[in-house]
Amino acid sequence: MYYMAYGSNLHPGRLRDRVPTAELCGATTIAGWRLEWHKRSYDGSAKCSIVRATGNSLLCVAVYEFERDHLHLLDTAEGLGNGYEHFELNVTGFGTCLTYRAQTTHIDETLKPYEWYKEFVLLGCEHHGFDGPYLEEIRTVTHCDDPEPNRHSRHMARIAQLQSGQRSS
Repeated sequence: MYYMAYGSNLHPGRLRDRVPTAELCGATTIAGWRLEWHKRSYDGSAKCSIVRATGNSLLCVAVYEFERDHLHLLDTAEGLGNGYEHFELNVTGFGTCLTYRAQTTHIDETLKPYEWYKEFVLLGCEHHGFDGPYLEEIRTVTHCDDPEPNRHSRHMARIAQLQSGQRSS
């Protein structure tokens, strides 16, 4: 099955932490969609979702393939039914791809992402070579501090590993 990543799962190492058999197929853009930072997470911060957009909006995505039997691993990590729902989107060159989007009951425009979450998204964008304006838009997203320092440290350490090309221990 094909999975379309657009947020913190963009980087292959991050996604493989969740679904070890995931293989990167490629990266592309999708017209008419945009990234939003408004999905309320269980931890009180904002996570990414996608919404239809007008004008010249482009969404940068990575497409991965893994066995459908492993979908439950990603469903658990993403919190399927607790803020995210499955959504299918046709991605040129790949066909129908499964992704997640925020359930309307979990959208809160006042929330900010934690720094580490934003850094996972940036890391994935940089890995795939997404263009300057897209990266700059993400860099300008206001983030907040994670009130749990251990969680912050753990995620920042993983980001540093991914930046240096190390595997998860």
